[in-house]
Amino acid sequence: QVQLVESGGGLVQAGGSLRLSCAASGSIGSVDTMAWYRRAPGKQRELVAAITDGGRTNYADSVKGRFTISRDNAKNTVYLQMNSLKPEDTAVYYCNIITTLRPYWGQGTQVTVSS
Repeated sequence: QVQLVESGGGLVQAGGSLRLSCAASGSIGSVDTMAWYRRAPGKQRELVAAITDGGRTNYADSVKGRFTISRDNAKNTVYLQMNSLKPEDTAVYYCNIITTLRPYWGQGTQVTVSS
C-alpha cells in the first residue's frame, strides 16, 4: 500500500519561510513527475510547482522567484521551499506523485501566512 506523508506546514508571518516535504512509502514503482498543488479558501486547486524525473521544473507565476521545488529520488521525496511568503499563499498544500501506474495524492498540509 502506497502512502504519501506530508509535513512542514504551519503558521508563519508574511516574509517568512517554510519547507514542505512529501515522502512516499510502499511499492510506488517508477516515479515520473512530482508536484505541489494548493487550494485556498473559496478557490480552485492550482498547480504551484512541478519537477520531472529529469529535473525540469515548472512554477506558477505567482510563486516564481520565491518557491523552489526539489526531489530526492532515492527517498521518493519531494520538497517545496517557500520563501518571502505572502498572506495570499495561505492554502492547503497537496503533493502529487505521478508514476507509470497511477497518480498519488498526499493528505494535505495547511499553510497559513499572517499579515
